[in-house]
Amino acid sequence: MPLFGKKGTAKAVPTRLFYACDIHGSEPTYRKFLNAAKFYEVDALVFGGDLMGKLLIPMVRDTGNTWRARLAGQNHHITSDEEMKQFKKVLQTLGFYWQEMDPEEYRQYEGDQERIDDLFDVLAKERLAGWVALAEERLAGTPVKIYLCGGNDDTDEVLSALDEVAEDRVVNCENKVVPIDDEHVLATVGYSTPTPWVTPRERTEEQIGAVIEKLMVDVPDPSRCVFNFHCPPLDSSLDTCLKLDASVWPPTPLIENGQAIYYGAGSQAVTDSLKKYQPTVGLHGHIHESRGAIRFGRTSAYNPGSEYGEGVLRGLIVGIRGGEVVGHQFTSG
Repeated sequence: MPLFGKKGTAKAVPTRLFYACDIHGSEPTYRKFLNAAKFYEVDALVFGGDLMGKLLIPMVRDTGNTWRARLAGQNHHITSDEEMKQFKKVLQTLGFYWQEMDPEEYRQYEGDQERIDDLFDVLAKERLAGWVALAEERLAGTPVKIYLCGGNDDTDEVLSALDEVAEDRVVNCENKVVPIDDEHVLATVGYSTPTPWVTPRERTEEQIGAVIEKLMVDVPDPSRCVFNFHCPPLDSSLDTCLKLDASVWPPTPLIENGQAIYYGAGSQAVTDSLKKYQPTVGLHGHIHESRGAIRFGRTSAYNPGSEYGEGVLRGLIVGIRGGEVVGHQFTSG
């Protein structure tokens, strides 16, 4: 679908949003998201949840000022500053965190999950705080705001950085209704339905539905509301993924007659809200492999997908005006 012409008067042109989600701590992917404001000439950046990375890699000091680490099932012996620089660059792209430690410190963490989790949150919050500060710096002097929220993989402790560091350009939209232009508001829900991975911010369908209903009380006109819901609508093609066996760890794909089983892992509460309120647009993520679009009556809903581990930013440009989507384009780069 063609997009939009040059900017004219405020009433003559749509508000252009750039939406992305599920970057899971990836440094280059986040920087691409931030740079999208200028590159795509949009009016706002909207993020759909899952800011945190998934793994913490210990780097243990070895003899002769060398280091040992394990990544993706392989042992790495880091023997120079250049090797360390390259190894950390790989971790940044994957969204992983790291901690340099001596063997005695490593033994203190080994097997102590609570202590590991505390360190994980410290490092994740430090990275997120840096991202917020960078956004404030890069967007200073522009009209562009960046709307950030968590997803099911984020912890409340790490997300507290959004309030502690944000100033003028960064908006913590977590579980809130906030204005996005003169005529539209953004309603955000960062939770997901239960997953085999037992992530920090999973909720039941009833709980997600209750959060949505509570938010909608503050929405004066649902037809001029942008839904930024991390979890996609159930069985919508925006939520199709491998079905996993949660009785083993880590969960593994279920196979039937030699074929992997796929199913919808979205939320019925989200589906119901899209049908009931008919918002301007639905923006969703969570299921990385289900890039696509679908309609619920007048409302278009999208999932741009995610390839954060490759340093690739998958996104969506969507133009809205008068409670309508007037154009959209998926992006990748």
